[in-house]
Amino acid sequence: MTPRRLPGGGWIALIGGGEFTFEETLDADAAWLDKVPAELAGRPVGFVPAASGSTDYGEHFARYLGEVFEREVVTIPIYRPRDARRAKNLERIEESSAVYLGGGVADHLLDALSGSPAAEALAGRLAAGGVVAAIAAAAQALGAVARSIRPGQTIPGLGWLPAGAVEPNFDPGHDRRLRKLLQAPDARWGLGLATGSCLLLGPEGAIEAIGECWTLDGPEGELEKLESLEPGAAEAP
Repeated sequence: MTPRRLPGGGWIALIGGGEFTFEETLDADAAWLDKVPAELAGRPVGFVPAASGSTDYGEHFARYLGEVFEREVVTIPIYRPRDARRAKNLERIEESSAVYLGGGVADHLLDALSGSPAAEALAGRLAAGGVVAAIAAAAQALGAVARSIRPGQTIPGLGWLPAGAVEPNFDPGHDRRLRKLLQAPDARWGLGLATGSCLLLGPEGAIEAIGECWTLDGPEGELEKLESLEPGAAEAP
């Protein structure tokens, strides 16, 4: 089963995990930055720390993106639901060339963003041709369901991958967690993203796989390695 994405002119980048300080996400970050349209390239990258709640994460990420890619980063301080309603944060999203959702705990990100004006602004950023990148737990939160910090429970995701679920830091030899996630009622297909990998979902069903990305059609399906597809070639799930 091939994933599809929301309509629009931008790109969703799902990063499987890894430490940018050790350059584990170097190829992934180069890939999604390359998707920023030339007319937006002069704008900063917005960083959303909601999943981690850390005030330092954004500073470290800004230093990394500045030193390695010469890109400016502005933290969009969304930590709680009220932050996702603030007009200034919505403006920051709209003014960004790309928005990066940092890793941490999916519950925290979803508590802050679900059903919020900020989530609508992110979708608008995509529709206008921008990029939304999400790593690890944040990538999982973009699916139909996410694994909760509460043992054995799942929670509704943002639903950007209709009926889809994402397992970051994925090892195809140990796929039990992804298969279990696909037992949730709202999930029918899954993505397994290895550490350092990146799956880019773009206009007209375009797909670019950086590193090892896997797809799974249901909890009892066969794992298939995901390959890049040209626009118009992807199948709907």
